[in-house]
Amino acid sequence: MAQKNYTTYTLRDTYKISHSTVQRLQKNLPVTTYTLERLCKILECDLDSIVEYTPDEENPSP
Repeated sequence: MAQKNYTTYTLRDTYKISHSTVQRLQKNLPVTTYTLERLCKILECDLDSIVEYTPDEENPSP
């Protein structure tokens, strides 16, 4: 977002991303794949530019 000079206000006002979705992004809470796709289109980037996978330590896989 910084490279494009976009703020959270830009996401909400120009691209109509809801306030609650922006808050979820800021707090590293789950968002939908639809939201991730929209962000990639808005920012003209690949998914790996905005997402990092971190395994859940509370529920390790078998």
